[in-house]
Amino acid sequence: MNIYGAFLRKQIGNYLFGSVIGVMAVGSLILLTSLEISIVEYGRLLIVLLLSFIIMAVTEISVFLRQIKPIRTALLDPGPGLDVLEAAYLHTHQLPRKAVMRILGPHLLGFSLPAALMTFWMIHTGLLTIPYFYLVMAIFGAVLVASMHALIEFYLTCSAIIPLIKEFRNRAMELHKVDFSLEGHVFVPIRPKFLISCMLIGTFPLFLFIMATHIRMNNNGIGLLVGVQNYWVWAGMVLLIGTLFSSVAALLLTNSVQHPINELYKAMNNIRDGRLLQVQDEYSDEFSKLVAGFNMMVRGLQDREQQSRQLLDSYFTTLAVALDARDSYTAGHSLRVAEYSVIIGQLAGLTGQSLDDLRKSALLHDIGKIGVPDNVLFKEGNLTDEEFDQIKSHPVLGENILRQIEPVEKMAPYLGGVRSHHERYDGKGYPDALAGMDIPLHGRIIAVADAYDAMTSDRPYRKGMDHEQALAILEKGRGSQWDPQFAGLFLAYFGKNIHKDEREYPGRTG
Repeated sequence: MNIYGAFLRKQIGNYLFGSVIGVMAVGSLILLTSLEISIVEYGRLLIVLLLSFIIMAVTEISVFLRQIKPIRTALLDPGPGLDVLEAAYLHTHQLPRKAVMRILGPHLLGFSLPAALMTFWMIHTGLLTIPYFYLVMAIFGAVLVASMHALIEFYLTCSAIIPLIKEFRNRAMELHKVDFSLEGHVFVPIRPKFLISCMLIGTFPLFLFIMATHIRMNNNGIGLLVGVQNYWVWAGMVLLIGTLFSSVAALLLTNSVQHPINELYKAMNNIRDGRLLQVQDEYSDEFSKLVAGFNMMVRGLQDREQQSRQLLDSYFTTLAVALDARDSYTAGHSLRVAEYSVIIGQLAGLTGQSLDDLRKSALLHDIGKIGVPDNVLFKEGNLTDEEFDQIKSHPVLGENILRQIEPVEKMAPYLGGVRSHHERYDGKGYPDALAGMDIPLHGRIIAVADAYDAMTSDRPYRKGMDHEQALAILEKGRGSQWDPQFAGLFLAYFGKNIHKDEREYPGRTG
């Protein structure tokens, strides 16, 4: 109800604004300064104007209420159907055009037709002593004033309906999960809008001046040769009113065009900054097509970005699977480490991009083993010191492999987890002997996940530990080999989900 009341107040204010400028400022100027009649005849004219105004008001109010009926129905209903909201949404876009029809229809005819008929009768009966020519000029003046009033009403209504359009779109999304859009449909073409507006703005002062000057010269009898000084004072007033009116109309026209352009400019800046946001379609002219085209472009970019992310995810997964496929005993190791790492990350409060970076880093944590010879990597007996050094080199090899991928900055989030997943919390790990919080975040998380999966997986030279034993070793190594926080989170979670973990990975050999 609040938005409906605000809309009504806005429309009434817009109407009064246009009426004051068009009727009072312009019409009264012609009437009071151009006509030279008696006070009694002025009174009779005022009666004619008052009666015509009442007829116009009754007619125009009834038309206005019919025009806003779909809007009122949708706004006052607490749970409107989708068809009701859509009808109101489309009707709202047409309201500026309907406002022009209202001004040029019931407003103009409801006022000028009764006024012309009553004035004609008074002239015919002698109640008014003005030429019939003045009646023709009055009708022409009424059309001129109504045209400018319609122009002002059009642009003010365009501004007033924007909150309604937003409201209908929001309610449709909330109630029916549907978003409205004109999809490029144009209710008010911009070409005639500009042509008619500019013609009225440019010619209104000229017509006003010519009409009023003709009446004034007619009253003076011998034209500009008499009362030159008074004439130019009067003429200056006419020109001033006309210029002010044209300036207001031109400002409204400029704002109407500038607003959607600014919105598109902001949206383009968002895209430049990497935020692929669509523009709300709030327009009824060709700007609606422009917004629809812009949003189509944004959706295309979003689709491409989504495809790129999916391709990158597939690349990481495929690479991890290919790495694990070197040995049937390590099959699925990287995928499980990634899953465990994500669980720890979620428990630690990681979200969004940080969590995704952790998962990808965990998928590739052992990629450096590609550079370790098979006879060393799959050796069943004890390793020599030289062979163990080769094994220990795989984190650095993995980091170097990832650094070869362009662009380098896109791979940077994954380097810490790959290089540092064999660091120990007490500083006795490799390759850099980092300790505590100096170890990168992803490295500390992956170290817990990697150790658990390694302990519980079968190897050619040993069978995997049971889960309770692996968890006991993790508990013992908290604060020495593994980060106490992440090891604690893992123990708390998997201590409650041991049997679930066994069902998901029965008889693993990785």
